[in-house]
Amino acid sequence: MWLIRIASIAAALFITVGGFTIPQSCPGIPSPHYPFELAKDWKAAKVADGLHSPRGLALDGEGRLLIVEEGMGISQHTVDTNGCITSSRVLISMPALNHGIYMGSDGGALYASSAATVFRWTYDPKSGNTSGSPVTIITGMANEDHVSRTLIIPPTRPDLLVVSRGSNSNLDYATINPATARSIVKVFDIMKVPNGGYDYAKDGWNAGYGLRNDVGLAFDGNNMLWSVENSADQLMREVNGVTTDIHMDNPAEKLNFLGDIATPNNAWYGYPACFAVWRPDPAIVDGTTMHEVGVGQQFALAPNNTFNDTTCASLARPPRLVFEAHTAPLDAKFDMPRYENMFVTFHGSWDRNPPVGYKLVAVPFTRITQGGYEPVAPANSNAGYFDIFYPPDEGKCSSSTCARPVGLVFDTVGRLYMTSDTSGEVFMLGRSG
Repeated sequence: MWLIRIASIAAALFITVGGFTIPQSCPGIPSPHYPFELAKDWKAAKVADGLHSPRGLALDGEGRLLIVEEGMGISQHTVDTNGCITSSRVLISMPALNHGIYMGSDGGALYASSAATVFRWTYDPKSGNTSGSPVTIITGMANEDHVSRTLIIPPTRPDLLVVSRGSNSNLDYATINPATARSIVKVFDIMKVPNGGYDYAKDGWNAGYGLRNDVGLAFDGNNMLWSVENSADQLMREVNGVTTDIHMDNPAEKLNFLGDIATPNNAWYGYPACFAVWRPDPAIVDGTTMHEVGVGQQFALAPNNTFNDTTCASLARPPRLVFEAHTAPLDAKFDMPRYENMFVTFHGSWDRNPPVGYKLVAVPFTRITQGGYEPVAPANSNAGYFDIFYPPDEGKCSSSTCARPVGLVFDTVGRLYMTSDTSGEVFMLGRSG
């Protein structure tokens, strides 16, 4: 049922979806730049066009959409009962803002980030205005590479802010030491911010490290943190002096379980020494090589007598699920309050031919007997998710031929908004039944 694909535009003028309506189109909004298709029973409408690289999304207490437009700042958008945008304005003009945004739990504080700094504004949810100058919350996050910082506040701990920071390069070997404070997710007490803000490297505590670039963060219904990780590009594997190019289908992107962030998590998730398998490579046949390592298990790039795949299995915390190599997951949101699916945006590949990604997928989750949540699929599955919004032929996609999904946010009635940065669009999606 989930895998049946249908056309993207419904014939009826309005489609009732889960108690709300998804219009066929929104007034004054041009047609989508690129064709897309949808999973069975899903509907979508484009709600915004012409934005400046829209990335992260948030929702205020009055239902306004707040969008980080990379290189511009934060725009604010009012919506009508059908979810269409009726007016827009620039709320914060700050070109350094590039991705991260989150609304404080009481609606009175707005957090956003540049590559180097997290800021907080006083926010009036009634008027939608900010007041005063921004307060610096965290500094010291500048990178040469992987500049997106994701921000999230636990629903049961409004005093804590979680911030991710990626690696400084494709293979940032220094991050084997968590003190570098790269390839890591950290937690900060936002009720005790020192003058001038926290130093990202010196302050806060770890929610996991060895995470190459965990852009998407989401809390499940048990208040446990999950992340989606962009893994490495251009990998070569050397076994017994023989080097093989494995980058086409490996390494896998990861879905990681980080757990309870109220206490430090000093677990190492493998980067930069261990990587997860998406497709075992039959070109490598040595007994200690990836040919013997299954989907979702971790492997070493150059196994030897002192550090090999067995070492990775014993020292590195494995992913709970894997995604196809180079799909580039960028955001993750659960469908509250049921937490039956985690929705993940795939920004799309540059390091693979034919390309993959350029779509929105859903990872089915289930409630386990201990009260927690986990994906339905086992960890060794490479079929643990299904397409929701996707191009007709992702193998022909590029940044100029397909939407590139980035940010996600659900509104209070269950509509899912999604940005596409390179096309400057925002879409609204919903499912019937």
